[in-house]
Amino acid sequence: MDRYIYLAMTGAQQLLQQQAVAASNLANASTSGYKAETTAFRVAPLVGGAGMPTRAYGVTSTTGADFAAGTVQPTGRALDVAIEGDGFLAVQALDGTEAYTRNGSLAISPDGELRTRGGLAVVGEGGPIVVPPDAAIAIGRDGTVSATSEADGTSTVTVVGRLKLVNPPTSSLARSGDALFRLRGGGAADADPAVVVTAGALESSNVNAVSAMVDMINLARQFDLTMKLLQHADANEQRATQLIGGNAG
Repeated sequence: MDRYIYLAMTGAQQLLQQQAVAASNLANASTSGYKAETTAFRVAPLVGGAGMPTRAYGVTSTTGADFAAGTVQPTGRALDVAIEGDGFLAVQALDGTEAYTRNGSLAISPDGELRTRGGLAVVGEGGPIVVPPDAAIAIGRDGTVSATSEADGTSTVTVVGRLKLVNPPTSSLARSGDALFRLRGGGAADADPAVVVTAGALESSNVNAVSAMVDMINLARQFDLTMKLLQHADANEQRATQLIGGNAG
């Protein structure tokens, strides 16, 4: 009976973890460039030996992310960029490591540094990208950032940097808790000149809100089923105790 209870208990625990992933995906259905997190069940033996393994239980494995492209939506904002096809924008994460994202919603910090709307520094091929004050910014298809300044009635265009655009194999990328991607072995990917961007647009999340809600409903039903299994096991234990107690009397 303990195996019965253990299987139901571990199944319920893992279903709760999958429910958390599904809820996170649904919450980011409107986050630009977001890639849905994917999970899967696998069976793991608790006790193994020369004979058959016993006490197998279910484990939720995070398999990675769905790298399917989202829809490119025009915004008309000069500091918004959407990556065309495969590729990622390099940013500096809060822990100082280089990370990668498809969210190209950028902004200029008070000190003139180009950052994401979330406050992460954008990595340039030659270092941080700093733009002069009161300058109009334009981003080319190859990621070149130009600043146009008006002085003495003339317009001066200056190239202030170039976005670092990379395209490592998705199999070499690991998803982090901050929804950014990093190389599995650490380090930084090389810039790829073949990656191009569209200015004035953003890529939408690839999460289908309807599908995510259906997944959450299905997971909730499976969780209810495991709870019924636990209740059934408890009822069987009580009946067995009564029978043993009656025979003993």
